[in-house]
Amino acid sequence: MTILTTLGFPLITIIFYGLFIQELKSGIVATSWQKEKKRKVRNRIIIGLVVWAIIISAVSLSGFSGEFELFPLNIMPFVIVPLITTLILLFHKDTNALLSKINLKVLTRLQAFRVFVEIVLWLLFIQNLLPEQMTIEGRNFDIIAGITSLLAARFILNSRRLMIVWNIIGLALLINIVSIAILSMPTSLRIFENEPANIIITQFPFIVLPTFLVPLAYILHFLSLKKLLMKS
Repeated sequence: MTILTTLGFPLITIIFYGLFIQELKSGIVATSWQKEKKRKVRNRIIIGLVVWAIIISAVSLSGFSGEFELFPLNIMPFVIVPLITTLILLFHKDTNALLSKINLKVLTRLQAFRVFVEIVLWLLFIQNLLPEQMTIEGRNFDIIAGITSLLAARFILNSRRLMIVWNIIGLALLINIVSIAILSMPTSLRIFENEPANIIITQFPFIVLPTFLVPLAYILHFLSLKKLLMKS
């Protein structure tokens, strides 16, 4: 396994979450909230991500997430928690105020990280660490969302309808690969029997893919869609 393959997902996570947090901070500063509230929101975002990273690291390093005989308890709670948290925060009373100060172009451009994710997945595949269907050579078309994100930010940003369609397609592509990933794991749900089974994304540091990078993709889509619907 190469250093690029091993460090790929953590580097993508650090870089693009850093960019996302920077945009959130700019949005927080631009709100009419009191200074104390702005400070608390910023701190909660940082602390929440750090605590989540510690939990995920501990779970994967302990080997618990790789115990597929316990499925779905071994991995699914760590996939579902970010989704539930995102949905709760999405409808929080302060979200609209913050979202009105966040740049839609930035939210759209950040989806380009999915191109780099696909490159790392392909590298894992050619090293026989990941099944083919999870790559661009198989059934994973998520790279389309990453490539078109820059085009969408450049050419259709002013079209609310086209942007809504683009975000929905992006979510569909994400659901597709997540479903394939689950159906490629060595569980009773497994449909794709080809080897290797999808076990590496439950190991450290690759576990940041389902617990940080997949959530980043749908968080950006959800925020974009809500911002677009707010305009209506």
